[in-house]
Amino acid sequence: MRTLVVDHPLVAHKLTVLRNKETDSPTFRALADELVTLLAYEATRDVRVEPTEIETPVAPTTGIRLAAPRPLVVPILRAGLGMLDGMVRLLPTAEVGFLGMVRNEETLAATTYAERLPEDLSGRQCYVVDPMLATGGTLAAAIRFLVDRGADHITAVCLLAAPEGCARLEQELGDLEIPVTIVTAAMDERLNEKGYIVPGLGDAGDRMYGIAAG
Repeated sequence: MRTLVVDHPLVAHKLTVLRNKETDSPTFRALADELVTLLAYEATRDVRVEPTEIETPVAPTTGIRLAAPRPLVVPILRAGLGMLDGMVRLLPTAEVGFLGMVRNEETLAATTYAERLPEDLSGRQCYVVDPMLATGGTLAAAIRFLVDRGADHITAVCLLAAPEGCARLEQELGDLEIPVTIVTAAMDERLNEKGYIVPGLGDAGDRMYGIAAG
């Protein structure tokens, strides 16, 4: 597994505003969307392409286009929805699947409660979007779910990550024989006793949508 922390002044600036507890939900959503687009630029460096012949106004030339099958963007509900537009802005031809996962706040275990994905993901590149890589349980379960359906290349885009979560992914996904990459705006210090990232930015879903999960 490869972890990429995107080091860019604009990324750091937008993340700082997201962290601020005074930032309201509309501003938080807008900044998260902008930040995801910046992260997506780095996350898609390995997107599969193929050559294509075109005519410019001056002469013929060879360019590239996204290869088939099209990449699949998979937001993890609910907070991942706030990152979807930022991804498809750079990958407008990508397909979108949805994966609903919830973390038990006592056991910290992740369970799947809904999914809308192709049954066969053979040969597909998948881009999983989830704001927080905290304990790693949710993301590990999501990646395993996609691999079980045939995905052969997975990149996860997260606003923030914790060392404990990355370590858990390494442990639980160590047997996978496909490339897995984590792209994040920052690697924070640690998790607290409740499994929240410190210093973090709080509950991303609540801050995006302004309501607590039921």
